[in-house]
Order: sequence, then structure tokens, then C-alpha cells
Amino acid sequence: MAQQEDHLDWEKFSCLICLDLLKDPVSIPCGHSYCMNCIESHWDEEDQRVHSCPQCRQMFSPRPVLVKNTTLADLVEELKKTGLQAAPADHCYAGPGDVACDFCTGRKRKALKSCLECVVSYCEQHLQPHYEVVQFKKHKLIEASANLQENVCSNHNEVMKIFCRTDQQCICYLCSMDEHKGHNTVSAAAEMTKRKKKLGLNRQEIQQRIQTRENHVKMLQQEVEAINRSADEAESNTEKLFTELVNLIRKVSSAVKRKIRSQQEIEVSRAKKLKETLEQELIELRKEHTELEKLSHTQDQIQFLHNYVSFSLSKGTACPLPNFNTHPLSYFENVSKAVSEARGKLTGTSTEEWNKISMTVTEVDVLLPQDPKTRAELSQYAVQRNQLTLNPNTANTRLVLSEENRKATSVKDTQSYIGHPERFMYNAQVLSRQQLTGRCYWEVQWSGLGVSVAVAYKDIARTGDESVFGDNEKSWVLECCSNGNYNFKHKGNKKTIRGRQSFRVGVFLDHRAGILSFYEISETVTVLHRVQTTFTQPLYAGLGVYYFGSTAELCEVQKDNKS
Repeated sequence: MAQQEDHLDWEKFSCLICLDLLKDPVSIPCGHSYCMNCIESHWDEEDQRVHSCPQCRQMFSPRPVLVKNTTLADLVEELKKTGLQAAPADHCYAGPGDVACDFCTGRKRKALKSCLECVVSYCEQHLQPHYEVVQFKKHKLIEASANLQENVCSNHNEVMKIFCRTDQQCICYLCSMDEHKGHNTVSAAAEMTKRKKKLGLNRQEIQQRIQTRENHVKMLQQEVEAINRSADEAESNTEKLFTELVNLIRKVSSAVKRKIRSQQEIEVSRAKKLKETLEQELIELRKEHTELEKLSHTQDQIQFLHNYVSFSLSKGTACPLPNFNTHPLSYFENVSKAVSEARGKLTGTSTEEWNKISMTVTEVDVLLPQDPKTRAELSQYAVQRNQLTLNPNTANTRLVLSEENRKATSVKDTQSYIGHPERFMYNAQVLSRQQLTGRCYWEVQWSGLGVSVAVAYKDIARTGDESVFGDNEKSWVLECCSNGNYNFKHKGNKKTIRGRQSFRVGVFLDHRAGILSFYEISETVTVLHRVQTTFTQPLYAGLGVYYFGSTAELCEVQKDNKS
């Protein structure tokens, strides 16, 4: 209690200008007291004709004659002798990072509020007139801000209370009559109200996106665990089955295990990468949400609008979200079944059965978009550069391969290739070295009068009419024409497709689902033709470059996490 009384006494006998105990106290006509030097210095800075009280703002003219108040001076000295502290605690004063009172002289106190009308920040004591004087009660007070000068127009030195929607900036009333005359303008307060409402909707949208991605992250974690469990079980079952086979099967057993682990690593890596991408996006979204939260609590309307105009919300989904409900998931369970069936058929058919087992390993369902529609979604299945190359043993002698066997060029002169049973004899065609199973996507860049982009079984004919892509039941082809049109062919049946002039074609294959889609790639992705069938063998990518000088190249597709 004694401490509170001492603090109260100090408040009574302190100067409201220097905030220290009165020195040579003087009382002015309104009754308020100040240090003589403080009030003299204050009036020296004012208009010489009119002077006012710093506390109540009462005006005096002429300037009052100041005389030391000896009674008040004696009281101050008496209080000093009784142990009264000469200054308030240090925490009342402004330090580094604090907003200082603009009205204090000498050592400045911390500002409690800032006035948007006065463009001044006040400590608790100097703020009192804004609560007591009628004229000041109408002023707009906000939390103490160090950026008040941004509220003042640099051209006219007037407070900016207007927002120009035409130029998206805050202006003063003189600007609205000058360079912004005729523009769509509203009060800054009205614009802030409107945008805060929109801000609230944006925050809700981001919150929903955060929730969605949190759920997908959890599902992806479960997916990783399920893949690992299934792979472990598949390896265990495969080991039991293969131990019953003869020495010939031991080699196949080791190969299957390596295939399982390799595919497990690929699928887990895909799921983890998507999970990490979503987690990173969550971090960015939470950061953005925090910034929006902070912005939504801004009371300084000009500061709010300055920040809002420069703030750009992210739109759209940064990463394609997986579909958890498309169809029941399966992983490596089919491996054991395939091995079991192969056990009774191995004599004379080991190669054929190995291909079947290999296909079941690679056809693992992962929670990636299963019906891709955008370039970003398609890129999730993109075949890596070294995983899809052209097989020189299949290249017709009028084709020259380059770019590490990824590009085929039609030439006039017959090339002196070594004879091989897999080579196309009469048509300028070539197949890939690698077989395609599971889900995969690749793109072909072409030039010239036209090329063919195909998929085919390995046992497609190499001679005669049956060897032409699309003229048999073992191949599917999209013929690209220089006039911008396309022809799709299978079993000799042709369908003409109208397109735009594009020299890049995308191909998506879902082997298990029997889906084959061809896309026209330009600024947008356009589906040209979609096949729904049943594939009975692994497929190989094919290129037909029949016109002299034309080229076709298997292009690398960059992974894209933006949609």
C-alpha cells in the first residue's frame, strides 16, 4: 500500500512534459503545473501568437507570464526528503523496439496508443486529453504503431483516409481531387471492412485446405506402412514357395525378391515424396494462415490496406491430391499367387512365367491420381530418362538413332545394321528396349511431315503388312500429321481426330486397368483418344518415322508438383 501511495504522490507532483518530478514548478492559468523550463521550451516551439496547455489544450493569448510556485516547490522538496522516488520504473520508458511517446521531452515513455488524426503516438499520461476533451474523443486511436508516417501522403502531407480502387492505393483528399480525380474511390475504413470480410473467407479456405492435406498425410503414412507389410508378406510367401522348386527355380526366386524390393522402394519413395510435398505445403499454408491471422487483427486501416494490396494468396492446389476411394488397393499379394501357379508349369515355360510374376510385382496400387488429367498429375508417372530407350536391334535400316538411343530420324540411305530377328524389315519403325507395365507416362517430340506414336507387343510381326503399327491386333498407334490432325489405328480400323498444331504427344498407360490414352501437349493438355481394353502381354513403346527428314524423340518429363 505504501508503494502505491508513493507512486500516486509521484504522479501528482510530476511534470507531464518531462515525466520527472517538478523542477522550478509553475502553474499556468488552466491550473496544470509544469517545470518552468519544460513549458517555456514547449511554448517556444508553438505559434508565437497562441499558446496552449499540453494536457487540456486550453488556448492562451497573450503568452502567460510564468512565476515559480513556491508552495508547490516546497512540497516537492519535502516529498523528496521522505524518500519519494524521483522517476518511475525503467519499464515505463521506451527501449529498443518500443514505440516512444512523441509528446515526451527528454527521456521518452512507451507509447500506449497512436492517433490516426494527430499522426502522433502518446504515452498513458499524454493520452488523457483524448479521453477528456470533446474534440479529441472523435479521434481514431489504435495500438501504438511505429509506422504512422505511412498514413501521411508524401505529396500533400495530409492524412490518407481514402482508398483508390482504380490504382489500388491509399490517397488523401487532395489526391482524390488531383491525379486521382474521376477514379473509383471509397473511404479507407470502408475498403478495410470489405477486405477483412474477404480475408475471413480466404482464411476459411486455407483452413479447409490444411485439414484436407493433414488427412491425406495420415492416409499416405498408412499407405507406406501397408506397402511395407505387404512386401514383407510377399517376400516371406515367395521364399516358402521357391524353396520347393529345383535349382533352376532358385535363380528365379532371387530375381523375384530383388524385383519386389526394387518395386517396394519405388512405390514407397513415390508415396513418401508426395507425403513430404503435402507436409511442406502444410507448413507454407500454416505460415500463410498465421500471416493472415496477424493481418486480420491490424487496426491501422492504412497499414492494413498497404499490406493487403501487396499480399498475394496462393491459389489452386500446389500438389495433386491422391484418390483414396477409386478402387480397393492391392500391393504384392498377387506375387505369391503367380509363383504358386508357376510351380506346376515351369518345365519349358520358365521365361514366360517369369514375365508374368514380374508384371504382378510392378502392378502395385499407390495412392497417386489414378485418372490423371493435368500435366502435373501425368508427370507423377513419368518414365525416367534411362528407363525408356529405343532398341537398335528393332530399328529399320532407314532409321538413324541418336541422343543415347532416344531419337529416331528417317534418312534416304540404308544403314548397314547387323541382321537381327527383331528388326523391322519393311517399315521405318522401332520399339523400345524396356517393356512397359503398371502405370507409366512418356512424351514424344516430333518434326517433319508426320510420325507414328505407338505401343505394341514384343511378338508383333517384323515383315509384311501385319508389321505396320495399327494394322494388327498387337499394336495401337496415333498417327500425327503436319496439318494438325491425328489418326488412331488398331486392327486396321482408323479414326480421324481433329486437333491443333502441336509437335508434342503424351502417352499414358495403365497396363492392369487396360487404359491407354494419347494427349496433345501444348499450353494445355488435351486428350486425343482413350482406349479401354485388356492387355495380355507387356507393351513396348514404338515410333514410326516414315517420311524422309522427319524425327521423333522420347523426351524427359520433369516432375511437376504444381497443378
